[in-house]
Amino acid sequence: MSEPKKLFVKTYGCQMNVYDSERMAEALGAKGYVPTDRADDADMILLNTCHIREKAAEKVYSELGRFKPLREANPDLKIGVAGCVAQAEGAEIMRRQPMVDLVVGPQTYHRLPEMMERVEAGEAALDTDFPEEDKFAHLPKARKAPRGPTAFLTVQEGCDKFCAFCVVPYTRGAEVSRPVERLLREAQDLVARGVREITLLGQNVNAYHGEGPNGREWGLARLIWELAEVDGLDRIRFTTSHPNDMDDDLIAAHGTCEKLMPYLHLPVQAGSDRILKAMNRKHTADDYIRLIERIRAARPDLLLSGDFIVGFPGEGEADFQATLDLVETVGYGQAYSFKYSARPGTPAAERDPVPTEGADQRLQRLQELLSRQQRAAQDAMVGREVSVLFEKPGRLAGQTVGKSEYLHAVHVTGPETLRGQIAKVRIVASEANSLAGELI
Repeated sequence: MSEPKKLFVKTYGCQMNVYDSERMAEALGAKGYVPTDRADDADMILLNTCHIREKAAEKVYSELGRFKPLREANPDLKIGVAGCVAQAEGAEIMRRQPMVDLVVGPQTYHRLPEMMERVEAGEAALDTDFPEEDKFAHLPKARKAPRGPTAFLTVQEGCDKFCAFCVVPYTRGAEVSRPVERLLREAQDLVARGVREITLLGQNVNAYHGEGPNGREWGLARLIWELAEVDGLDRIRFTTSHPNDMDDDLIAAHGTCEKLMPYLHLPVQAGSDRILKAMNRKHTADDYIRLIERIRAARPDLLLSGDFIVGFPGEGEADFQATLDLVETVGYGQAYSFKYSARPGTPAAERDPVPTEGADQRLQRLQELLSRQQRAAQDAMVGREVSVLFEKPGRLAGQTVGKSEYLHAVHVTGPETLRGQIAKVRIVASEANSLAGELI
């Protein structure tokens, strides 16, 4: 019996890429590949790429350059590039890096086993189509990746919003939602293998409109309620959302569904109506603030997370001040902020950017404010009792780490047998990026 081939996958970017990497590894399992965490031990290296950040493609080429010595030492080593950079760059990747054997986009990785047959026969394989068939229907039905107590589950892909700064509609395609029955089967399979918390994923997850068992479309709220009936699934989260798709049913679910955690990532990007219009966000700052008020009325203890872009083309000081004002008004327990970087092919890339120095200064000011809010949210947890799903050992001996309902990392002194368990914890200290607690 021949030894199994070893697959090394390096994942960049969002949680959806983490999920995709798992599914690609499972698809290649059909060709005899088993995972390894060492590139120098691999028979196949696969980079699952992200196109959101600045110079994303150049970083991929740089990474490929670091694998050249491995290819020279082992001419039989196969190298592939997947994900959104693969979709955007296509054959250019193979032209610039001839050692790449395979390029596959995020909508066609279900074809990996067939592509690998061509690669193993000495051919290069390229597939960046937007196929009509559902890739999930062609992937292995049973999930085989090693499981911790938490897991991601992609329920929706693509985006129809066409924000002026974003490449997702071009790399992931139009919005597509998976059928309810397939999602329930996958969730039940995950729970059977020890998962207690599932995060539902989508580029625009609250636009979910999958086919229900009765043939009619279900929204995200109805899907959440159905998943809440899965015995053994104790926690449900979802990300990432658009404010315009936060409907009444989903708002109500935050107040009434016990398994839906009190944490919401709801990006606004800017606080200036002029900049929001230039971004093609299709909502105003006041629309967003009124929406947050409604959600918090349903779930007063909700911890809110957001995304912000500073230095968007045309942004002036008054526009930036409007963003600071919105942050002060809303109050975030967690947030991600970035300096605008042009993505080739997007409408905003054709506009004049804000000078780098000014954008850098604004980003620093925004991050200082967001950091103060995050620290205040953490400090407010001291003395409170929370439920923690423990996931792994901590940095110190005898320590175990997990996440609270509010997605705060919490560490306690406790046995490894806590892993996979949900336990009550009293928070005793707020630290740099985590909370310290004691078991109750």
